[in-house]
Amino acid sequence: MSINELRAIATFAKAVEFGSLRKAAAAQGMSPQAASQALMQLELHLGVRLLHRTTRHIALTDEGQQFLESAQPAVAALERALLRVRAAKDERAGPLRVVGPRSTFLPVLWPLVNEFCRQNPGVQPDVHLDDRIGNWVQDRVDVGFRIGFQAEEGVIARRLFPLQLIICAAPAYLEQHGFPNSLDDLSLHRCCAFRHPASGRLLPWSVKVDGEVVLRDVPPALSTNDSELEVEAVLSGQAIGSLANISAASHIRSGRLVPLLTGHVADNISVFVYYGSRTDQPSRVRAFIDLAIGRLENSTDYVLSEKELGTAEANGRKAIRQR
Repeated sequence: MSINELRAIATFAKAVEFGSLRKAAAAQGMSPQAASQALMQLELHLGVRLLHRTTRHIALTDEGQQFLESAQPAVAALERALLRVRAAKDERAGPLRVVGPRSTFLPVLWPLVNEFCRQNPGVQPDVHLDDRIGNWVQDRVDVGFRIGFQAEEGVIARRLFPLQLIICAAPAYLEQHGFPNSLDDLSLHRCCAFRHPASGRLLPWSVKVDGEVVLRDVPPALSTNDSELEVEAVLSGQAIGSLANISAASHIRSGRLVPLLTGHVADNISVFVYYGSRTDQPSRVRAFIDLAIGRLENSTDYVLSEKELGTAEANGRKAIRQR
């Protein structure tokens, strides 16, 4: 059944309810001429006359009475369904499907979800972390996060903050093995390499050289396909690692990690939030997007400036010399 047929049936029921086609048209948000045309098309489609009409009055035919008795419960049920959907759009309670990358992203996403659930206890978050880039529509995503962004039809993307790849090590490692003074020195050190979870391939480190980001293979003394284990390996002093600022920033600021070769930090990609049209979203989805943008757009929580990185590296060298 088409939308036009449904609207014509609703117009017929309203005309009987109000005793006036003009009032029915007003209730349906349409002109009297459009309402009359819709009713005529319905009668033509059914092959019977439903109403006797004059300029002042309308009256049901026998066929109209039978059709009304059959159609009225369905029309009422449809109106209730429409009201429920419209009310649900403005409610904060309900499911919220969020997707994001598995690697490195938990420190960013969980504080958002935790805060939002405390503000809106009726929300039922369904959080899916996967480094695979899925289909936004097929996966029924409300809000997504990506490192880098590939445009999809019907998706709005908003940049939040740059992703920095920072070479760093724990003070314990530097006390034992010393500092690399150039990228070439990395071949003399124990390096941790990340193995792509899907392909199993060891990923080269991204470093900036003369303003351009290049890929550099490192000899892995340790490798893993889990970003949290990689961070723990570096924190424990087992190896030097190239860590995302999402994972490394708090450890650098606390002194648990020392950034190295800070002139080579790669920052050519960014973190994005993506979502569908805001006008069609439930209020809980709009509210979560607003929270994410408010907390993360141009945030310095996870981003270290060149000055901050340089100072942290200098302080780390100084502290090791004094030990």
